[in-house]
Amino acid sequence: MSSKGRDFMKLGGIIAVAFIAGLVFASGLGLPRPGQAEASHAVNVVTGPRAPLRTVNGVVPSFAEIAERVRPSVVYVTIQRTERTPNVQVPPEFRDFFRFHQQEPSQPHIREGSGSGFIVSRDGYILTNNHVVADANKVKVTLLDNREFDARVIGRDPRTDVAVIKIPADNLAPLALGSSDDARIGDWVLAIGNPLNLQFTVTAGIVSAKGRGLSGLSDDNDRYQIQDFIQTDAAINPGNSGGPLVNLQGEVIGINAAIASQTGFYAGYGFAVPINLARRVMDDLIATGRVQRAALGVAIKQITPEDADAVGLSDIHGVVVNDFSGTNSPAKAAGIQLGDVIVALNDTAIDHVAQLQTMVGFRRPGEAVRVTIVRSRGQRQTFDVRLTSADADSTQVASAGSGREKPAAVANDASTKLGIQLEDMSPDIVREAGLSEDKRGPIVSDIEEGGPSWDGKLQAASSGGGPDAILWVSSTRIHSRAEFLRAIHDVRSGEVVTLRVVNLSNGLPMRVVRIRAR
Repeated sequence: MSSKGRDFMKLGGIIAVAFIAGLVFASGLGLPRPGQAEASHAVNVVTGPRAPLRTVNGVVPSFAEIAERVRPSVVYVTIQRTERTPNVQVPPEFRDFFRFHQQEPSQPHIREGSGSGFIVSRDGYILTNNHVVADANKVKVTLLDNREFDARVIGRDPRTDVAVIKIPADNLAPLALGSSDDARIGDWVLAIGNPLNLQFTVTAGIVSAKGRGLSGLSDDNDRYQIQDFIQTDAAINPGNSGGPLVNLQGEVIGINAAIASQTGFYAGYGFAVPINLARRVMDDLIATGRVQRAALGVAIKQITPEDADAVGLSDIHGVVVNDFSGTNSPAKAAGIQLGDVIVALNDTAIDHVAQLQTMVGFRRPGEAVRVTIVRSRGQRQTFDVRLTSADADSTQVASAGSGREKPAAVANDASTKLGIQLEDMSPDIVREAGLSEDKRGPIVSDIEEGGPSWDGKLQAASSGGGPDAILWVSSTRIHSRAEFLRAIHDVRSGEVVTLRVVNLSNGLPMRVVRIRAR
Protein backbone atom coordinates (compact mmCIF):
# COMPACT_ATOMS: atom_id res chain seq x y z
CA MET A 1 0.00 0.00 0.00
CA SER A 2 1.29 3.43 -0.91
CA SER A 3 2.15 5.97 1.74
CA LYS A 4 -0.72 8.10 0.50
CA GLY A 5 -3.21 5.23 1.12
CA ARG A 6 -1.80 4.64 4.60
CA ASP A 7 -2.28 8.33 5.38
CA PHE A 8 -5.97 8.13 4.38
CA MET A 9 -6.46 5.07 6.60
CA LYS A 10 -4.87 6.83 9.56
CA LEU A 11 -7.10 9.87 9.01
CA GLY A 12 -10.21 7.65 8.83
CA GLY A 13 -9.25 5.91 12.06
CA ILE A 14 -8.76 9.20 13.85
CA ILE A 15 -12.19 10.42 12.69
CA ALA A 16 -13.87 7.17 13.82
CA VAL A 17 -12.24 7.33 17.26
CA ALA A 18 -13.21 10.99 17.62
CA PHE A 19 -16.85 10.20 16.68
CA ILE A 20 -17.10 7.38 19.23
CA ALA A 21 -15.51 9.55 21.91
CA GLY A 22 -17.98 12.27 21.11
CA LEU A 23 -20.92 9.91 21.57
CA VAL A 24 -19.57 8.74 24.95
CA PHE A 25 -19.05 12.34 26.08
CA ALA A 26 -22.54 13.35 24.97
CA SER A 27 -24.16 10.45 26.81
CA GLY A 28 -22.32 11.45 29.96
CA LEU A 29 -23.82 14.93 29.71
CA GLY A 30 -27.33 13.49 29.41
CA LEU A 31 -28.02 15.26 26.12
CA PRO A 32 -31.16 14.12 24.32
CA ARG A 33 -30.86 11.17 21.99
CA PRO A 34 -32.75 10.71 18.74
CA GLY A 35 -36.39 9.78 19.39
CA GLN A 36 -36.41 11.00 23.02
CA ALA A 37 -38.86 13.86 22.35
CA GLU A 38 -41.23 11.55 20.53
CA ALA A 39 -41.34 9.28 23.58
CA SER A 40 -42.57 12.02 25.93
CA HIS A 41 -46.21 12.15 27.01
CA ALA A 42 -48.54 13.57 24.35
CA VAL A 43 -51.54 15.66 25.26
CA ASN A 44 -54.83 13.92 24.57
CA VAL A 45 -56.93 16.66 22.97
CA VAL A 46 -60.27 16.25 21.27
CA THR A 47 -59.08 18.02 18.11
CA GLY A 48 -56.60 15.23 17.34
CA PRO A 49 -52.99 14.47 18.12
CA ARG A 50 -50.53 17.32 18.59
CA ALA A 51 -46.78 17.47 18.90
CA PRO A 52 -45.55 16.43 22.37
CA LEU A 53 -44.57 19.10 24.86
CA ARG A 54 -40.89 19.90 25.15
CA THR A 55 -39.33 19.36 28.53
CA VAL A 56 -36.70 21.03 30.68
CA ASN A 57 -33.83 18.60 31.41
CA GLY A 58 -36.08 15.82 30.17
CA VAL A 59 -38.26 16.03 33.31
CA VAL A 60 -40.62 19.00 33.62
CA PRO A 61 -42.52 20.29 30.56
CA SER A 62 -41.80 23.92 29.80
CA PHE A 63 -44.39 26.31 31.27
CA ALA A 64 -44.01 28.35 28.09
CA GLU A 65 -44.95 25.33 25.99
CA ILE A 66 -48.04 24.68 28.14
CA ALA A 67 -49.13 28.32 27.99
CA GLU A 68 -48.70 28.43 24.22
CA ARG A 69 -50.83 25.33 23.82
CA VAL A 70 -53.60 26.44 26.17
CA ARG A 71 -53.73 30.07 25.11
CA PRO A 72 -56.08 29.79 22.08
CA SER A 73 -58.72 28.04 24.20
CA VAL A 74 -59.03 30.57 27.05
CA VAL A 75 -61.69 33.26 26.56
CA TYR A 76 -62.57 36.60 28.11
CA VAL A 77 -66.16 36.81 29.41
CA THR A 78 -67.93 40.12 30.00
CA ILE A 79 -71.47 40.45 31.30
CA GLN A 80 -74.14 43.06 31.90
CA ARG A 81 -76.76 42.86 34.64
CA THR A 82 -79.73 45.18 34.94
CA GLU A 83 -80.52 46.25 38.48
CA ARG A 84 -83.23 48.62 39.64
CA THR A 85 -82.82 51.05 42.50
CA PRO A 86 -85.85 50.68 44.77
CA ASN A 87 -88.13 53.66 45.37
CA VAL A 88 -87.45 55.65 48.52
CA GLN A 89 -89.98 54.78 51.18
CA VAL A 90 -91.55 57.94 52.60
CA PRO A 91 -93.43 57.96 55.94
CA PRO A 92 -97.21 58.56 55.49
CA GLU A 93 -97.14 61.94 57.25
CA PHE A 94 -94.66 63.32 54.66
CA ARG A 95 -96.14 61.86 51.48
CA ASP A 96 -97.89 65.11 50.47
CA PHE A 97 -94.50 66.84 50.40
CA PHE A 98 -92.85 64.11 48.31
CA ARG A 99 -95.75 63.13 46.02
CA PHE A 100 -93.77 63.72 42.80
CA HIS A 101 -90.82 61.62 43.91
CA GLN A 102 -93.11 58.95 45.30
CA GLN A 103 -94.67 58.35 41.91
CA GLU A 104 -91.42 58.45 40.00
CA PRO A 105 -90.52 54.91 38.85
CA SER A 106 -87.26 53.30 39.86
CA GLN A 107 -84.43 53.70 37.36
CA PRO A 108 -82.61 50.73 35.85
CA HIS A 109 -78.91 50.52 36.58
CA ILE A 110 -76.53 48.57 34.34
CA ARG A 111 -73.81 46.70 36.18
CA GLU A 112 -70.89 45.24 34.26
CA GLY A 113 -68.57 42.41 35.22
CA SER A 114 -65.94 40.18 33.71
CA GLY A 115 -64.34 36.79 34.15
CA SER A 116 -62.79 33.93 32.24
CA GLY A 117 -63.80 30.70 30.57
CA PHE A 118 -62.37 28.00 28.34
CA ILE A 119 -63.53 26.21 25.20
CA VAL A 120 -64.51 22.56 25.61
CA SER A 121 -65.87 21.75 22.13
CA ARG A 122 -65.15 22.73 18.54
CA ASP A 123 -68.70 24.01 18.08
CA GLY A 124 -68.57 26.66 20.82
CA TYR A 125 -69.40 25.21 24.24
CA ILE A 126 -67.51 27.01 27.03
CA LEU A 127 -67.10 26.21 30.74
CA THR A 128 -67.04 29.00 33.31
CA ASN A 129 -68.27 29.74 36.85
CA ASN A 130 -71.90 30.20 37.79
CA HIS A 131 -71.07 33.40 39.65
CA VAL A 132 -69.52 34.89 36.50
CA VAL A 133 -72.76 34.75 34.46
CA ALA A 134 -75.48 34.53 37.15
CA ASP A 135 -78.45 36.85 36.44
CA ALA A 136 -76.70 38.33 33.39
CA ASN A 137 -78.85 40.02 30.75
CA LYS A 138 -76.04 39.92 28.22
CA VAL A 139 -72.94 37.73 27.97
CA LYS A 140 -70.13 38.47 25.52
CA VAL A 141 -67.13 36.27 24.79
CA THR A 142 -63.85 37.55 23.32
CA LEU A 143 -61.44 35.04 21.78
CA LEU A 144 -57.68 35.32 21.65
CA ASP A 145 -57.87 36.58 18.03
CA ASN A 146 -60.14 39.43 19.27
CA ARG A 147 -63.30 38.05 17.67
CA GLU A 148 -66.36 38.82 19.80
CA PHE A 149 -69.54 36.76 20.14
CA ASP A 150 -72.78 37.11 22.05
CA ALA A 151 -73.03 34.00 24.20
CA ARG A 152 -76.08 32.02 25.27
CA VAL A 153 -76.24 30.60 28.79
CA ILE A 154 -76.97 26.89 28.38
CA GLY A 155 -77.29 26.19 32.09
CA ARG A 156 -76.03 27.12 35.53
CA ASP A 157 -75.53 25.15 38.75
CA PRO A 158 -75.08 27.37 41.83
CA ARG A 159 -74.47 24.34 44.03
CA THR A 160 -71.13 23.60 42.32
CA ASP A 161 -70.51 27.10 40.86
CA VAL A 162 -70.38 25.69 37.33
CA ALA A 163 -71.98 27.21 34.21
CA VAL A 164 -72.02 26.31 30.51
CA ILE A 165 -72.32 28.97 27.81
CA LYS A 166 -72.19 28.70 24.01
CA ILE A 167 -71.09 30.94 21.16
CA PRO A 168 -72.04 30.61 17.48
CA ALA A 169 -68.62 29.55 16.19
CA ASP A 170 -67.02 26.47 14.64
CA ASN A 171 -63.57 24.95 14.32
CA LEU A 172 -62.50 26.22 17.73
CA ALA A 173 -59.62 24.77 19.77
CA PRO A 174 -61.03 22.94 22.82
CA LEU A 175 -58.90 22.14 25.82
CA ALA A 176 -58.26 18.57 26.89
CA LEU A 177 -60.02 17.65 30.14
CA GLY A 178 -57.80 15.69 32.48
CA SER A 179 -58.64 13.91 35.73
CA SER A 180 -58.82 15.88 38.96
CA ASP A 181 -58.85 12.59 40.86
CA ASP A 182 -55.34 11.86 39.56
CA ALA A 183 -53.98 15.25 40.68
CA ARG A 184 -51.76 14.88 43.74
CA ILE A 185 -50.92 17.34 46.47
CA GLY A 186 -47.62 18.88 45.43
CA ASP A 187 -48.17 18.56 41.66
CA TRP A 188 -47.30 21.58 39.52
CA VAL A 189 -50.28 23.48 38.05
CA LEU A 190 -50.86 26.64 36.02
CA ALA A 191 -53.80 29.00 36.61
CA ILE A 192 -54.84 30.84 33.47
CA GLY A 193 -57.38 33.61 32.97
CA ASN A 194 -57.97 37.34 32.77
CA PRO A 195 -57.31 38.75 36.26
CA LEU A 196 -57.84 42.45 36.90
CA ASN A 197 -58.84 42.89 33.22
CA LEU A 198 -55.40 41.71 32.08
CA GLN A 199 -56.17 39.37 29.19
CA PHE A 200 -54.51 35.96 29.30
CA THR A 201 -52.30 35.81 32.37
CA VAL A 202 -50.47 32.66 33.48
CA THR A 203 -49.41 31.95 37.06
CA ALA A 204 -47.71 28.83 38.38
CA GLY A 205 -47.96 26.96 41.66
CA ILE A 206 -48.75 23.57 43.10
CA VAL A 207 -51.81 21.69 44.30
CA SER A 208 -51.86 22.70 47.97
CA ALA A 209 -54.78 20.52 49.11
CA LYS A 210 -57.87 18.69 47.89
CA GLY A 211 -61.39 18.31 49.21
CA ARG A 212 -61.60 21.84 50.60
CA GLY A 213 -64.89 23.46 51.59
CA LEU A 214 -65.25 27.20 51.20
CA SER A 215 -68.07 28.92 53.06
CA GLY A 216 -69.65 31.88 51.30
CA LEU A 217 -68.93 30.94 47.69
CA SER A 218 -72.55 29.89 47.18
CA ASP A 219 -75.63 29.79 49.35
CA ASP A 220 -74.43 28.37 52.66
CA ASN A 221 -78.03 27.39 53.49
CA ASP A 222 -78.44 25.34 50.32
CA ARG A 223 -79.03 21.76 51.42
CA TYR A 224 -77.32 20.24 48.40
CA GLN A 225 -74.39 22.54 47.87
CA ILE A 226 -71.37 20.40 47.00
CA GLN A 227 -67.92 21.78 47.78
CA ASP A 228 -64.88 19.71 46.94
CA PHE A 229 -62.36 22.35 45.90
CA ILE A 230 -58.77 21.94 44.80
CA GLN A 231 -56.60 24.41 46.71
CA THR A 232 -53.60 25.93 44.94
CA ASP A 233 -50.98 28.59 45.61
CA ALA A 234 -50.94 29.62 41.95
CA ALA A 235 -51.93 33.30 42.01
CA ILE A 236 -55.65 33.81 41.36
CA ASN A 237 -57.24 37.27 41.38
CA PRO A 238 -60.63 38.79 40.51
CA GLY A 239 -61.21 38.05 36.82
CA ASN A 240 -59.54 34.64 36.98
CA SER A 241 -62.91 33.08 37.86
CA GLY A 242 -63.93 30.56 35.24
CA GLY A 243 -60.43 30.09 33.83
CA PRO A 244 -58.70 26.71 33.66
CA LEU A 245 -56.32 25.20 36.18
CA VAL A 246 -54.10 22.91 34.08
CA ASN A 247 -51.53 20.25 34.82
CA LEU A 248 -48.12 19.80 33.19
CA GLN A 249 -49.70 17.96 30.27
CA GLY A 250 -51.83 20.99 29.45
CA GLU A 251 -54.99 19.19 30.64
CA VAL A 252 -57.66 20.97 32.67
CA ILE A 253 -58.00 19.62 36.21
CA GLY A 254 -60.12 22.46 37.64
CA ILE A 255 -62.04 25.69 37.09
CA ASN A 256 -60.59 28.65 39.00
CA ALA A 257 -63.38 29.80 41.31
CA ALA A 258 -62.39 31.71 44.43
CA ILE A 259 -59.71 32.95 46.79
CA ALA A 260 -59.40 33.20 50.56
CA SER A 261 -58.21 36.70 51.39
CA GLN A 262 -58.83 39.52 53.85
CA THR A 263 -58.21 42.12 51.13
CA GLY A 264 -60.11 40.65 48.18
CA PHE A 265 -56.87 40.03 46.31
CA TYR A 266 -54.52 37.06 46.11
CA ALA A 267 -53.05 36.04 49.46
CA GLY A 268 -51.75 32.56 48.66
CA TYR A 269 -54.98 30.57 48.78
CA GLY A 270 -56.83 29.87 45.55
CA PHE A 271 -59.60 27.35 44.93
CA ALA A 272 -60.77 25.52 41.82
CA VAL A 273 -63.78 23.29 41.09
CA PRO A 274 -62.46 19.79 40.25
CA ILE A 275 -62.93 19.08 36.54
CA ASN A 276 -64.38 15.61 37.19
CA LEU A 277 -67.20 17.29 39.12
CA ALA A 278 -67.57 20.10 36.57
CA ARG A 279 -67.68 17.67 33.66
CA ARG A 280 -70.55 15.74 35.24
CA VAL A 281 -72.44 19.01 35.74
CA MET A 282 -71.64 20.14 32.20
CA ASP A 283 -72.95 16.92 30.65
CA ASP A 284 -76.27 17.26 32.50
CA LEU A 285 -76.64 20.96 31.68
CA ILE A 286 -76.01 20.41 27.98
CA ALA A 287 -78.33 17.38 27.82
CA THR A 288 -81.27 18.62 29.93
CA GLY A 289 -80.52 22.14 31.19
CA ARG A 290 -80.55 20.94 34.79
CA VAL A 291 -78.47 18.74 37.07
CA GLN A 292 -79.83 15.48 38.43
CA ARG A 293 -78.67 14.58 41.93
CA ALA A 294 -79.10 11.57 44.12
CA ALA A 295 -79.44 11.56 47.89
CA LEU A 296 -78.52 9.07 50.59
CA GLY A 297 -81.01 10.68 52.95
CA VAL A 298 -78.54 11.66 55.67
CA ALA A 299 -76.87 14.74 57.04
CA ILE A 300 -73.23 14.11 57.90
CA LYS A 301 -70.33 15.78 59.67
CA GLN A 302 -66.59 15.29 59.72
CA ILE A 303 -65.37 12.67 62.17
CA THR A 304 -63.66 13.77 65.41
CA PRO A 305 -61.32 11.83 67.72
CA GLU A 306 -64.26 11.36 70.09
CA ASP A 307 -66.36 9.84 67.28
CA ALA A 308 -63.54 7.44 66.42
CA ASP A 309 -63.15 6.38 70.05
CA ALA A 310 -66.89 5.88 70.45
CA VAL A 311 -67.08 3.34 67.63
CA GLY A 312 -63.65 1.79 68.16
CA LEU A 313 -61.83 3.16 65.10
CA SER A 314 -58.06 3.22 65.45
CA ASP A 315 -57.72 5.62 62.48
CA ILE A 316 -59.67 8.87 62.51
CA HIS A 317 -61.29 8.81 59.08
CA GLY A 318 -64.82 8.79 57.75
CA VAL A 319 -67.95 10.88 58.28
CA VAL A 320 -70.59 10.67 61.01
CA VAL A 321 -74.31 10.22 60.36
CA ASN A 322 -75.78 13.25 62.07
CA ASP A 323 -79.43 13.16 61.03
CA PHE A 324 -81.94 11.56 58.62
CA SER A 325 -84.45 12.99 56.19
CA GLY A 326 -87.35 11.63 58.19
CA THR A 327 -89.23 8.45 57.35
CA ASN A 328 -88.31 8.71 53.65
CA SER A 329 -84.57 8.38 54.21
CA PRO A 330 -83.27 5.41 52.18
CA ALA A 331 -80.25 5.14 54.50
CA LYS A 332 -82.49 4.85 57.55
CA ALA A 333 -84.70 2.30 55.80
CA ALA A 334 -81.63 0.21 54.97
CA GLY A 335 -80.61 0.01 58.64
CA ILE A 336 -78.06 2.80 59.09
CA GLN A 337 -78.32 4.51 62.49
CA LEU A 338 -77.53 7.92 63.95
CA GLY A 339 -73.92 8.08 65.10
CA ASP A 340 -72.70 5.48 62.60
CA VAL A 341 -69.40 6.37 60.94
CA ILE A 342 -69.45 5.92 57.16
CA VAL A 343 -66.00 4.70 56.15
CA ALA A 344 -66.57 3.51 52.55
CA LEU A 345 -68.92 3.81 49.61
CA ASN A 346 -68.78 0.99 47.06
CA ASP A 347 -65.50 -0.12 48.68
CA THR A 348 -63.91 3.32 48.17
CA ALA A 349 -62.59 4.68 51.48
CA ILE A 350 -64.28 7.88 52.67
CA ASP A 351 -62.01 10.45 54.33
CA HIS A 352 -63.99 13.69 54.37
CA VAL A 353 -67.44 15.21 53.90
CA ALA A 354 -66.85 16.73 50.45
CA GLN A 355 -65.74 13.37 49.07
CA LEU A 356 -68.98 11.64 50.07
CA GLN A 357 -71.00 14.64 48.88
CA THR A 358 -69.54 14.28 45.42
CA MET A 359 -69.67 10.48 45.26
CA VAL A 360 -73.35 10.38 46.23
CA GLY A 361 -74.66 13.63 44.79
CA PHE A 362 -73.64 12.86 41.23
CA ARG A 363 -74.98 9.35 40.97
CA ARG A 364 -78.40 8.71 39.54
CA PRO A 365 -81.58 8.44 41.64
CA GLY A 366 -82.56 4.78 41.93
CA GLU A 367 -78.96 3.59 41.78
CA ALA A 368 -77.93 1.16 44.54
CA VAL A 369 -74.73 1.76 46.52
CA ARG A 370 -72.89 -0.19 49.22
CA VAL A 371 -72.37 1.85 52.36
CA THR A 372 -69.84 0.54 54.89
CA ILE A 373 -70.18 1.83 58.44
CA VAL A 374 -68.54 1.29 61.81
CA ARG A 375 -70.96 1.26 64.73
CA SER A 376 -69.19 -0.16 67.77
CA ARG A 377 -65.98 -1.91 68.77
CA GLY A 378 -64.49 -1.31 65.34
CA GLN A 379 -66.85 -3.79 63.66
CA ARG A 380 -67.83 -2.97 60.08
CA GLN A 381 -71.24 -3.50 58.54
CA THR A 382 -72.30 -2.99 54.95
CA PHE A 383 -75.74 -1.86 53.83
CA ASP A 384 -77.20 -1.73 50.33
CA VAL A 385 -78.93 1.63 49.90
CA ARG A 386 -81.01 2.64 46.88
CA LEU A 387 -80.51 6.38 46.35
CA THR A 388 -83.46 8.72 46.10
CA SER A 389 -83.75 11.96 44.14
CA ALA A 390 -82.28 14.96 45.94
CA ASP A 391 -85.26 17.03 44.80
CA ALA A 392 -87.59 14.66 46.63
CA ASP A 393 -85.39 14.41 49.72
CA SER A 394 -85.88 16.82 52.61
CA THR A 395 -82.42 17.09 54.10
CA GLN A 396 -78.78 17.27 53.10
CA VAL A 397 -76.92 14.79 50.98
CA ALA A 398 -74.15 15.82 53.33
CA SER A 399 -73.49 18.72 55.65
CA ALA A 400 -70.25 19.89 57.18
CA GLY A 401 -71.89 21.02 60.42
CA SER A 402 -73.19 24.29 61.78
CA GLY A 403 -69.87 26.10 62.01
CA ARG A 404 -71.15 28.45 64.70
CA GLU A 405 -68.84 30.43 66.95
CA LYS A 406 -67.85 29.28 70.39
CA PRO A 407 -70.12 30.57 73.12
CA ALA A 408 -68.99 33.43 75.31
CA ALA A 409 -67.13 32.83 78.55
CA VAL A 410 -69.36 31.60 81.37
CA ALA A 411 -68.93 30.71 84.99
CA ASN A 412 -67.59 27.25 85.73
CA ASP A 413 -70.11 24.56 86.46
CA ALA A 414 -68.74 21.21 87.62
CA SER A 415 -72.16 19.69 88.26
CA THR A 416 -71.70 17.29 85.34
CA LYS A 417 -68.79 15.36 83.90
CA LEU A 418 -69.24 17.12 80.56
CA GLY A 419 -68.91 20.67 81.91
CA ILE A 420 -72.44 21.74 81.04
CA GLN A 421 -75.29 23.13 83.09
CA LEU A 422 -78.79 21.87 82.32
CA GLU A 423 -82.30 23.09 83.02
CA ASP A 424 -85.54 21.22 82.59
CA MET A 425 -87.64 22.37 79.66
CA SER A 426 -90.45 24.62 80.85
CA PRO A 427 -94.06 24.33 79.63
CA ASP A 428 -93.73 27.81 78.14
CA ILE A 429 -90.87 26.70 75.90
CA VAL A 430 -92.78 23.59 74.85
CA ARG A 431 -95.81 25.71 73.97
CA GLU A 432 -93.94 28.52 72.20
CA ALA A 433 -91.78 26.18 70.13
CA GLY A 434 -94.63 23.76 69.45
CA LEU A 435 -92.47 20.82 70.50
CA SER A 436 -93.71 17.28 70.08
CA GLU A 437 -92.85 14.74 72.77
CA ASP A 438 -89.91 13.37 70.81
CA LYS A 439 -88.24 16.81 70.80
CA ARG A 440 -88.42 17.45 74.56
CA GLY A 441 -85.45 17.17 76.89
CA PRO A 442 -83.25 19.17 79.29
CA ILE A 443 -81.84 22.42 77.85
CA VAL A 444 -78.15 23.38 77.89
CA SER A 445 -78.22 26.65 79.83
CA ASP A 446 -74.48 27.19 80.30
CA ILE A 447 -71.12 25.71 79.26
CA GLU A 448 -68.01 25.67 81.40
CA GLU A 449 -65.23 27.78 79.92
CA GLY A 450 -62.36 25.50 78.88
CA GLY A 451 -64.34 22.40 79.85
CA PRO A 452 -65.00 19.25 77.80
CA SER A 453 -67.88 20.90 75.90
CA TRP A 454 -66.11 24.22 75.32
CA ASP A 455 -65.47 23.59 71.62
CA GLY A 456 -68.58 24.80 69.84
CA LYS A 457 -70.23 21.39 69.64
CA LEU A 458 -73.07 22.45 71.94
CA GLN A 459 -75.02 25.70 72.01
CA ALA A 460 -76.06 27.18 75.36
CA ALA A 461 -78.81 29.65 76.16
CA SER A 462 -76.18 31.90 77.79
CA SER A 463 -74.49 32.46 74.42
CA GLY A 464 -77.49 34.42 73.16
CA GLY A 465 -78.62 31.94 70.50
CA GLY A 466 -81.14 29.17 70.54
CA PRO A 467 -80.09 26.52 73.10
CA ASP A 468 -79.63 22.83 72.50
CA ALA A 469 -81.92 20.27 74.10
CA ILE A 470 -80.42 16.85 74.91
CA LEU A 471 -82.72 13.96 74.02
CA TRP A 472 -80.50 10.89 74.22
CA VAL A 473 -77.40 9.84 76.15
CA SER A 474 -75.98 6.89 74.22
CA SER A 475 -79.00 4.56 73.88
CA THR A 476 -80.93 6.08 76.81
CA ARG A 477 -83.81 8.48 76.10
CA ILE A 478 -83.89 11.27 78.67
CA HIS A 479 -86.54 13.89 79.48
CA SER A 480 -85.05 15.79 82.45
CA ARG A 481 -81.82 16.97 84.03
CA ALA A 482 -82.12 14.25 86.68
CA GLU A 483 -82.37 11.54 84.02
CA PHE A 484 -79.31 12.99 82.29
CA LEU A 485 -77.23 12.82 85.49
CA ARG A 486 -78.31 9.22 86.07
CA ALA A 487 -77.40 8.31 82.50
CA ILE A 488 -73.83 9.56 82.88
CA HIS A 489 -73.35 8.41 86.47
CA ASP A 490 -71.11 5.48 85.54
CA VAL A 491 -69.16 7.28 82.83
CA ARG A 492 -65.45 7.30 83.66
CA SER A 493 -62.89 9.97 82.92
CA GLY A 494 -61.65 9.77 79.33
CA GLU A 495 -64.71 7.92 78.03
CA VAL A 496 -66.63 9.38 75.09
CA VAL A 497 -70.30 10.17 75.67
CA THR A 498 -72.63 10.15 72.66
CA LEU A 499 -75.47 12.70 72.80
CA ARG A 500 -78.36 13.27 70.43
CA VAL A 501 -79.47 16.88 70.55
CA VAL A 502 -81.75 19.35 68.78
CA ASN A 503 -81.42 23.12 68.62
CA LEU A 504 -84.55 25.10 69.44
CA SER A 505 -83.91 27.83 66.86
CA ASN A 506 -83.00 26.14 63.58
CA GLY A 507 -85.85 23.85 62.60
CA LEU A 508 -85.07 21.13 65.14
CA PRO A 509 -82.86 18.82 63.07
CA MET A 510 -81.37 16.13 65.29
CA ARG A 511 -77.60 15.80 65.36
CA VAL A 512 -75.02 13.60 67.07
CA VAL A 513 -72.49 15.18 69.45
CA ARG A 514 -69.67 13.24 71.10
CA ILE A 515 -67.82 14.63 74.13
CA ARG A 516 -64.95 13.14 76.12
CA ALA A 517 -65.75 13.13 79.83
CA ARG A 518 -63.21 14.49 82.28
